[in-house]
Amino acid sequence: MLQTSWLRCWQALGASGDGRGLMERLLAAYGEPQREYHTLQHLSECVSLLERCLPLAEHPAEVEIALWFHDAVYDVQGKDNEARSAAWAQAELRAGGVSAQVVERVTRLIMATCHAALPAGTDQQLLVDVDLAILGASRPRFIEYEAQVRAEYEWVPGWLFRRKRRDILKEFLARQPIYNTPLIRDELESQARENLAYSIVQLGG
Repeated sequence: MLQTSWLRCWQALGASGDGRGLMERLLAAYGEPQREYHTLQHLSECVSLLERCLPLAEHPAEVEIALWFHDAVYDVQGKDNEARSAAWAQAELRAGGVSAQVVERVTRLIMATCHAALPAGTDQQLLVDVDLAILGASRPRFIEYEAQVRAEYEWVPGWLFRRKRRDILKEFLARQPIYNTPLIRDELESQARENLAYSIVQLGG
């Protein structure tokens, strides 16, 4: 599935070669030992969902390549992971002969996964919805996800983690709606709200 996804978007972008070496480097990055949630499991889950939603995108290949790069750099104590991931994508796409306009759009897509602001436009909304699909996962998978996030932040004292995590989840729960892509909203919105409310209570909120 991952190889099919990679070849599909790389070729659709008109990039030179097949980019297999880059794909292998990205797969290795998602397998780094400091990761517990931002792993190949997350990438695979996202790609699986995106494949069903690609017809909804304005620029499908750009959304797909942005998905591959959105967590390419992941320093658990870093504040600029998305910016560094975007810079990596910029360098590789430029080297592959991709147009500056496309590179700029991909950069904006990756930066939208900071979740610092609501996504703008169909493609950003789709990418962010796919990235946040875990919030609407089955309860067992969601509980596993919460444990994985805690493991990535094991260096943060429990009381502080609970407070910060609770605030983040409350922000997502306050979004109306959480998901902007109709297909994803229909499938996941209700479960995501139940999961978020559950976790907030578990965190003491």
